[in-house]
Amino acid sequence: MKLRWGLALVGVVLSALVAPATPASASVPLVRCEFTPTPSNPAARPVVRPLPFASTRGTVDVTFRFNYGPVTVRLDRGGAAPCAVHNMVSLVLQRFYDRSQCWRLSDSARLGVLQCGDIYEVEKGGPGYKFPDEATGAETYPRGTIAMGNQGAGTNGSEFFIVHSFAHIPSQYSVMGRVIRGMSAIDRMVADGIIPKDPNGPLDGAPAHPVKIQRATVGH
Repeated sequence: MKLRWGLALVGVVLSALVAPATPASASVPLVRCEFTPTPSNPAARPVVRPLPFASTRGTVDVTFRFNYGPVTVRLDRGGAAPCAVHNMVSLVLQRFYDRSQCWRLSDSARLGVLQCGDIYEVEKGGPGYKFPDEATGAETYPRGTIAMGNQGAGTNGSEFFIVHSFAHIPSQYSVMGRVIRGMSAIDRMVADGIIPKDPNGPLDGAPAHPVKIQRATVGH
């Protein structure tokens, strides 16, 4: 077990230092990140916190292998949320998301998203730490956006959402990137329907057919 987490940590270090794909800017290649333990909300699965710095250059692809099919997202280290990208890569390398369930699906005029990343249920079961929001106030959330979910300002952890239509929400959720392959799998999840859960309304609740992340990997 110790060896596995040690190798994962080495992978996190390398992913932070070696940025594939397109460089974002020639200014500062790294930023400081603040990952704060949450003793009152311990880790749902054993993970180590990411290193306290993140690359601001390049992109990294992550593939979520759902029971509906694979969905690949391209995370932008050079965007507004490099620490969120760094965090997601860390959790993927440590297999935090493997064999987890996506507990929330919405398809209203205001909010059309699939919400994942919580191990136990909606907004319960995070990584045992939190980190600040990374939002400029100009964010929009069109179809294909992947962004951090949270339970209030500065409570980011493992929760994220993917927009399948549009999210008319305040510009305060950290945008990490976009889906580049597999939106049809999410469309099938939506087509299978929603089990409503009050007080969110009839088009917000659990997916009618359980949606599961069988495995998440860096790359395709």
